[in-house]
Amino acid sequence: MSKKVLFILGPNLNMVGHREKSFYGDETAETINECVKLWAEELGFELEIFQSNIEGEIISKIHSALGAKDGIIINAGAYTHYSYAIRDAIACVVNIPTIEVHMSNIHARDEFRHKTVIGAVCRGQISGFGKFSYRLALEALKDIFESEDEKP
Repeated sequence: MSKKVLFILGPNLNMVGHREKSFYGDETAETINECVKLWAEELGFELEIFQSNIEGEIISKIHSALGAKDGIIINAGAYTHYSYAIRDAIACVVNIPTIEVHMSNIHARDEFRHKTVIGAVCRGQISGFGKFSYRLALEALKDIFESEDEKP
């Protein structure tokens, strides 16, 4: 049975390819999402991609994963740095492995981007590899699922 993964993209990530090209490159969000879908398929995952610029919608989507998804990959965008509400939503579904992901290296950017409030409730964080950060997150989830399947 394939694992179900929720891929959440936060505010302004629908504008990748148009915004801050020095950090995000020229490739559009749509083409990146197509790559992510292909990678997920290669790994045997059912993938749902959800993007919202609205904090409450992201929180509701995280809540909806309970009992419905096996893993979450989240690029919360700017919410990463200050949304305790998204942090608490991830903590509510603590039994679902969640990986925080960023295309850019948040530690090499503005000082306010160095802090992540959601990281403490995520299984891990991947940043700085462009769209390949998402591939690494998918591969990390696969490893997590396989190690959980091996438990007696």
